[in-house]
Amino acid sequence: MGSAPRLKLDGGIPNQLARVPRVAGALEQDGYDGGWTAETNHDPFLPVLLAAEHTSRLDVGTNIAVAFARNPMIVANIGWDLQAYSQGRFVLGLGTQIQPHIEKRFSMPWSHPAPRMREFVAALHAIWSAWRDGAKLRFEGDFYTHKIMTPMFTPEPQPYSAPKVFLAAVGEMMTEMCGEVADGHLGHPMVSKRYLEEVTLPALLRGMQRSGRDRGVFEMSCEVLVATGENDDELALASTAVRKQIAFYGSTPAYRKVLELHGWGDLHTELHRLSLAGEWDTMGSLIDDEMLAAFAVVGPVDTIAAGLKSRCEGAVDRVLPIFLTASQSCITAVVKEFRE
Repeated sequence: MGSAPRLKLDGGIPNQLARVPRVAGALEQDGYDGGWTAETNHDPFLPVLLAAEHTSRLDVGTNIAVAFARNPMIVANIGWDLQAYSQGRFVLGLGTQIQPHIEKRFSMPWSHPAPRMREFVAALHAIWSAWRDGAKLRFEGDFYTHKIMTPMFTPEPQPYSAPKVFLAAVGEMMTEMCGEVADGHLGHPMVSKRYLEEVTLPALLRGMQRSGRDRGVFEMSCEVLVATGENDDELALASTAVRKQIAFYGSTPAYRKVLELHGWGDLHTELHRLSLAGEWDTMGSLIDDEMLAAFAVVGPVDTIAAGLKSRCEGAVDRVLPIFLTASQSCITAVVKEFRE
């Protein structure tokens, strides 16, 4: 019997463009397998371009870009270009965001998120197929229609396959759809190992079964919160920061089911109430040690690499540790031990 595939280690790429070349280059030099951008207060695609320019081996991708803030043609175009420029290293990670942001921040329509995302991915592949094979573009769905593509608007051919499409998903319906139509799954840090094993993976496998695929052709990525430090004071500071982050996520209705699986459904109700009152410090104090351990790897620096592997090996294919307060020397030590 062959050994299990090596767990890949990913890092974050900053959205501030001036920082990207140095950070992306350092990730590659330090032995990371991939680097991800996020769509928060900056565009997620521009940093990917810079990261691709200043690396040669590193996978580069978005985790995530907000799909419903755009349309499939716009995303297909930039995905095609980034895949060509990165020489096949780009991963298009998409997520839905939540209804208030789509409607009130992006001024875009929101309805039926799982069917809409399924159609979004299908439209991407229809567009890429038209560009790659010269087929007539005839995509007409319930949410998106793409039926015009002339030579003037067709990108030049490229020698690489279409970008892999990863989808962020927590709920069972979205996760099952992800397993059916996507190339990979982007796990949220507010997902415990128990939720991953009892809810996420079974839903993904149901989706894969519907499309006639097996687990071997699908890639699972997971973000994991980390609390560590070089001494007790640093570890305590990191733990406090992670508790606050867990509390912030736990106040969001999207993650109530994760808490309910552990019997912590009432915690969401209280966290949500406190979030509306702006009592962020109080929220963090409600996250006890058991909850902290469920959603984070916690301990001295020399225990973190083993903790990440214990949490992720055999369950996911790549892990993105999130260090909220750790110094660069701590992170470097963890990465070195992870690679040994």
